[in-house]
Amino acid sequence: MSNFFDFSARALSGEAIDFSRYRGKVVLVVNTASQCGFTPQYAGLEALYRRYQPRGFEVLGFPCNQFGGQEPGDAEEISGFCQANFGVTFPMFEKIDVNGEQASPVYRWLTENAPGVLGTKAVKWNFTKFLVNPQGQVIRRYAPQATPESLEQDIEALLP
Repeated sequence: MSNFFDFSARALSGEAIDFSRYRGKVVLVVNTASQCGFTPQYAGLEALYRRYQPRGFEVLGFPCNQFGGQEPGDAEEISGFCQANFGVTFPMFEKIDVNGEQASPVYRWLTENAPGVLGTKAVKWNFTKFLVNPQGQVIRRYAPQATPESLEQDIEALLP
């Protein structure tokens, strides 16, 4: 697959989501966890989503339990946590692996097309972010420490 919009994944609800529905939009893809020091970034991600979604921006959250077991919950627990604690309304997907043999195909593509520091492909921790342009190309990878607010200039530059 050569384009982000060629992929699909299952929402927390179990619904199959074809990423072609996001074609023409700016998309921020984030691997999330409910028990991480970066978990408060959910609030910033939701703020970005609410601010820019009317202009064609999407945040897609992918829970992952590969880093310190910080996302142990099932789909119902993850959904409830995100809504109760951070009012998350952006799309959240089923828990996935982002590294290794069982890595989600979309994460294999993202890490291949936007390697990290010194060309490393592996995602290092929760809340690593990938910015995808409206044409489906990954533009930039951000470290977990990059706050959602710090991405605004890059997002703005891609929006109409």
